[in-house]
Amino acid sequence: MNLENLDWYIIFGYLVCLILLSAYLSKDQKNLKDYFVASREQKSKKLAISILATQCSTNSILGAPAFVAFSVGGGLGWLKYELAVPLSMIAIMIFIYPIFYKLKVISIYEYLEKRFDLKTRLLMSSLFLFVRVFATGVIVYSVSIVIELITGLSFVYSVLILGLITIIYDVLGGIKAIIYSDIIQMIILTVVLIFILFYLASIFGGFQSMFNYFPDQRNVNLNFTDHGLGDGKEFAFWPMLIGGFFLYMSYYGCDQSQMQKALCAKNQNEGQKVFFLNGIFRFPLVLLYCLIGVGIGSYSQINADFISSLPKQDGIPNFNLAVPIFLIDNLPIGIVGLTLVALFSAAMSSLDSVLNSLSAVTMEDFVKRIKTFRYLSEKNNLFISRVITLFWGSLAIILAFYVEDISSNVLIAINKIGSLINGPIIGVFTLGILTKKINGNSACIGIICGFLFNLYCWVYLVNVSWLWWNAIGFVVTLKIAAVHDFFFSNFQANETFVWSLKSFKKLHFNNTWKTRYIILFIWFILIFCLISFFFLC
Repeated sequence: MNLENLDWYIIFGYLVCLILLSAYLSKDQKNLKDYFVASREQKSKKLAISILATQCSTNSILGAPAFVAFSVGGGLGWLKYELAVPLSMIAIMIFIYPIFYKLKVISIYEYLEKRFDLKTRLLMSSLFLFVRVFATGVIVYSVSIVIELITGLSFVYSVLILGLITIIYDVLGGIKAIIYSDIIQMIILTVVLIFILFYLASIFGGFQSMFNYFPDQRNVNLNFTDHGLGDGKEFAFWPMLIGGFFLYMSYYGCDQSQMQKALCAKNQNEGQKVFFLNGIFRFPLVLLYCLIGVGIGSYSQINADFISSLPKQDGIPNFNLAVPIFLIDNLPIGIVGLTLVALFSAAMSSLDSVLNSLSAVTMEDFVKRIKTFRYLSEKNNLFISRVITLFWGSLAIILAFYVEDISSNVLIAINKIGSLINGPIIGVFTLGILTKKINGNSACIGIICGFLFNLYCWVYLVNVSWLWWNAIGFVVTLKIAAVHDFFFSNFQANETFVWSLKSFKKLHFNNTWKTRYIILFIWFILIFCLISFFFLC
């Protein structure tokens, strides 16, 4: 498809504004604290929106509707995944965030050196760098195929445009530019998604009629007997709830790209509110693009040519492109350009955060340990950090050409990659925060075994839902570390780096936070009730 001039003007204007914003904010970047944690002076609402924008990536916009509309075992079953979010936010606010904030770290893996030793820190940092840059390649790939489809540009040019624009404003503006651009992008994205949903409903004459056209075989009841441990039920209730809990604990609480934004908060209370707000507002956002999936699935029932119009991948329709194909076929001039801006926004809000965090970890955990760089000026450190951001962005662009065969659904692809290490990561941090005895050697052996066992599951236990890997990796990491420590260690950690009930009650369990924890638990129950309603209808 060739875009009209108005569409191009909208896209070009948006990209120029992003670069100008980052150039303006670059003048505030004087040191690493400015570049990576925005001088720790940000308010919770801005940070919460930024994290939400990161979560609502192009992978979500493409993958979730495709899953709902077309994937085996799909439908609104994806919403079961969201049950774990409020529960994981409670755990993060209680156990994880207060310790990170108290230590004033930039790289969260610095905590592991303080609690364990240097090799534990470097091992975890290396795992983060490896997995996140590969997952970032998936982000670049997924949105680039949409750009190619809508604009008629080649895939190569699409990758370069997306990657280079993001790299430019990330290199210039640092984390502050990321936060402000994420807010703008979130507003645009939400407006466009709401418009798309109501447009779909209007085709059928209302939401009820839209649901009536949704295939009956995709509306299944909640089944609590399916377990995903060899029964072929990849998206059963229990792996989505339990596996999802460990996934979100790891991703929000122990992943540099998410926690780094929360560490930009001006105080601990504001930082904890970031997770509280995400625990509340993430579900409505996910529900929004899942309902778009219902609309797309219903549309395919009344338009016999729709599925056949989808580009083929190994002779099979590429359902990841269902949403953009629908938009191309139905939306007027100008709206198509705005929609592409929304897809750009979704991709960039995820890509920019990851690139900045990759740079932060590389600088804090590796570069600053090199003797040559140890005593550089703040100005020089800032320059090196920008060069590192450029390096990781370039590598992500290269990897975008090699990721398409991981999964037929981009959302599943990126979650499978992360699930290899989510459990082991949260396992190591759990050992550090909740135990005094486990040492670095035991922790390292635990995480390696957890990671390798998950790889074994991927290759040989194909009937085990990949969602379980998050829990399996956690358990294996804890057990192996505990066994090794029992036979080979006599270690006692510094009390400063270990969570205690006494300290928690003294600093964090006031009446305000009691209420917020209760609200999140009630929200968990309400989400369950709403999901049950959808499945019963």
